[in-house]
Amino acid sequence: MVNATLSKFGYPDSVVEDGPRWAVLLRPGQITLGSLVLVCKEPVHSFSAISPLALADLGELTGHIERSLQRAFANEKINYLMLMMVDPDVHFHVIPRYAQERCFNGLVFNDQNWPNPPDLSRINEVDDATREAIRQHLLSHWE
Repeated sequence: MVNATLSKFGYPDSVVEDGPRWAVLLRPGQITLGSLVLVCKEPVHSFSAISPLALADLGELTGHIERSLQRAFANEKINYLMLMMVDPDVHFHVIPRYAQERCFNGLVFNDQNWPNPPDLSRINEVDDATREAIRQHLLSHWE
C-alpha cells in the first residue's frame, strides 16, 4: 500500500531507493541540488510508532544518503527536517547544504539560506527532464 506522502512526492517515478520500510525519493521542489524525501512505508503518523526494524534501517539508509549525496554533488552539510505538518506519514525532508552555488545540467543551483536553516518555500526551479537527470546522476553514485 502506497501512503499519501509517497504519492505526493512522486512515488514510484521519483524513487532513488525503495526498501521494505523506507523509500528515498527525489524531492520535486529542489530546495538545493539533490534534495530528497525519506518516507517511512509503515502506516504510522509519529516517529515513536515506527517499528524497531524501521528504526534500524534508518541508520543504514542515512549512511547511504550521506555518502551518495557527497559523491554526487559535494555538499558541505545535510539537514534532515521532520515536519509532518501537512503530510502526516513519518518522513524527513533531506536537504543537502552548499556554501557555494552548484552547476548541474547547465543550470545554477543556489542554497538560498546558507548558512541558516533551509526555507522550503524557496526552490530552484527545474523541469521534468532536469529532475530526472538529477535522479539518474544520484543513482549512478548510489551505494
